[in-house]
Amino acid sequence: MNYLDLFNLASPEAVVAVTALVVLAIGLARGRGPGICAPVAAAGLLFAAATVLMLPEQATLSHEMLVVSPLTTLAKVICLGLAFFTVILARGTNTPHHGEYLALLLLATIGLMLLVGSEELLMIFIGLELTGLSLYVMAGFDKTDPRSAEAGLKYFLFGSTASAFTLFGLSLVYGMCGTTGLSAIGQKLAHEPVLPLLAAGIVMTLIGFAFKIAAAPFHLWAPDTYQGAPVPSAAFIASGSKVASFVVLGKILLVGFGPVHGSAAWHAMTAGWAPVLAALAALSIVIGNLVALAQSNVRRLLAYSAVAHAGYTLLGLVAGGREGFAATLFYTTVYAVTLVGAFGVVALVRRDTGGDDFAHFSALWSRSPLLAGCMAIFMLSLAGLPPLAGFFGKFYLFSVAMRAGGNQGLLWLVALALLGSFISLYYYLAVLKAIFVVEPEPGTRNPESLRSITMDFPQKFSVAALAGVILFVGLWPATLLVRITLALP
Repeated sequence: MNYLDLFNLASPEAVVAVTALVVLAIGLARGRGPGICAPVAAAGLLFAAATVLMLPEQATLSHEMLVVSPLTTLAKVICLGLAFFTVILARGTNTPHHGEYLALLLLATIGLMLLVGSEELLMIFIGLELTGLSLYVMAGFDKTDPRSAEAGLKYFLFGSTASAFTLFGLSLVYGMCGTTGLSAIGQKLAHEPVLPLLAAGIVMTLIGFAFKIAAAPFHLWAPDTYQGAPVPSAAFIASGSKVASFVVLGKILLVGFGPVHGSAAWHAMTAGWAPVLAALAALSIVIGNLVALAQSNVRRLLAYSAVAHAGYTLLGLVAGGREGFAATLFYTTVYAVTLVGAFGVVALVRRDTGGDDFAHFSALWSRSPLLAGCMAIFMLSLAGLPPLAGFFGKFYLFSVAMRAGGNQGLLWLVALALLGSFISLYYYLAVLKAIFVVEPEPGTRNPESLRSITMDFPQKFSVAALAGVILFVGLWPATLLVRITLALP
């Protein structure tokens, strides 16, 4: 192996790693305050994104352990962009030990980049673990809040169990196929029958990734983690890790396990991973939407909403093929951008009012019209209303699922997803009702919390920019969809 080639192809990860060390050193030298840690971290992420764009169009190193392609380039840029906005979000919160916190965020970003930039099972697992270990600590980082410790502990316990399932499943796949490269596994499965041990390995791998994307019934960590973790941690868990997980899950299923796709069609169901994913999608849509109806905390509502959206996103993978994967990538990217923006608004409201229940959002429009307008865009996009990006994402995803197979075999799943979208409209509008309609009850809130919400320019710019992206992509979806389609092999 040529180490110069390795350094050239891994230069974006190296830039982020150096930035993490610099931020950590600055944080230790300058004390606990944010200082210049956030600007240095943001600059490092931007430089890493520029480095990604300078990579060759196609390159493979060491048996697919490191792959450079249009898809990996696009996925890395998206992950770096989400990390950039999370850094700005963290800058406006009272996170203790700011340098160490941002260093963990950067290390998690390296894990995401390794995850999406590999087509080899061992490197994929290493990326999963680097991301997971960093996010566990980030979830429990706020030692002043007992809920943060609870969130970190639950996330760690569920995550370690899921990692064990994933590793056991991947070991069974390796034992039955004799290789860890996804393309080689696909060729092996195309010419040999699926034995019970191999089927068990595939199912266990799916269980591990179902945890990562918070698909029911492996979602029990999500509500407490989203609510108890520091807001920037919850935002990155809900956005960056979701994008990377769906990218690598799509590559594992369509490249490695493609020959054992099976069918989830109502009239011709056959054994394979597609029926398993269809069952996960259906369960996620039902549980996520119904339980979200009973929530009165915005972050907990977003957690159960994430379960439902995981079900929607799985429709593209169940449909299979290049178009189905494109629909999944488009939807998960739009969803991730929306979630970072929504958590940005939650963070600012929580900083000024001390909480993030519906009551804390009462009359937000009178205290900050900008935040109220941006939150309306995010909520309506999650609900799938035009002309926002969420509407086109759902439309494209559902239409691809309808065209998959013959005789509209996935009609049952699309109908369930449409019903779930109608149900979700109720609880998203409940948030907007609190913002625009409900007035705070006398004596229930501190009068100081009724003052205008103060924001510096980076915070205003980031929230407004994310809302602008959602509106722009909704009006001109081809700007993102064409890039995703061209990036797929």
